Amino acid sequence: MESISPSTKVLAEVDNAIGWITFNNPRRHNAMSLEMWLALGSILEGFGQDSSIRVVILKAAGEKAFVSGADISEFEKKRSSQQQRDEYEEAFDAAQTRLAEFDKPLIAMIQGYCIGGGLALALNTDIRIATEDSVFGIPAARLGLGYGYSAIKTLTSLVGPSHAKDILFSARFLDTEEALRIGLINFVVSRAELPAKVLDYANTLVANAPLTIRASKAAVGEVVNDPGQAGPRYIDELVNGCFLSEDYTEGREAFMEKRKPVFKGS
Repeated sequence: MESISPSTKVLAEVDNAIGWITFNNPRRHNAMSLEMWLALGSILEGFGQDSSIRVVILKAAGEKAFVSGADISEFEKKRSSQQQRDEYEEAFDAAQTRLAEFDKPLIAMIQGYCIGGGLALALNTDIRIATEDSVFGIPAARLGLGYGYSAIKTLTSLVGPSHAKDILFSARFLDTEEALRIGLINFVVSRAELPAKVLDYANTLVANAPLTIRASKAAVGEVVNDPGQAGPRYIDELVNGCFLSEDYTEGREAFMEKRKPVFKGS
């Protein structure tokens, strides 16, 4: 496994077509600092440019939290003035935008607390797999913080306006049973099962056609952005690219020959 980390608090590794991002601030339950948001954006940029990577998994160090939100301990020094707040929001928005626009599958491997900015981060992944004792929530209403349009839009697109209002207004915490029921997460497993489940799911995606997954992800994103509207031309171009690809030929031949296809993303 190759390590390419720009920060000791956000680790980056690549192993067999899978990029791993580890939030490594367990003493603060992996609360996100300004440094960590900047590092996350940088890592995602590099992973996006690496054609060998087909899937990216986000996980956390320690057992108590995926990401427990923003690192409130640095608010006084790094988010008290308007300029500091703007700098922090710029780093936060840049990282979240890179997550939202990342064209490869993103999997969140969640155990423990997934709160505030941590939940906002997880919501910008494609698949969320959580342990049965995980906890979710956005406690902004208890802190006097405001949430921007893009974060609330992402939440609302997943759980609907009624559940989004409940989560935001009440600032209460949700267990995995409720989170699964309202569509906040995709799968619930035990802590013992989590690593194997996530890796097995990731390897399933690695084995599938990258161009098809990319086109599907882009199309779903457009449906969420503009439900009921005609798809933009670039989606048609992505779909057409699948039909013109060597992978499509390989897929057909593998089906006829009753073997597993070997896709190259071209």
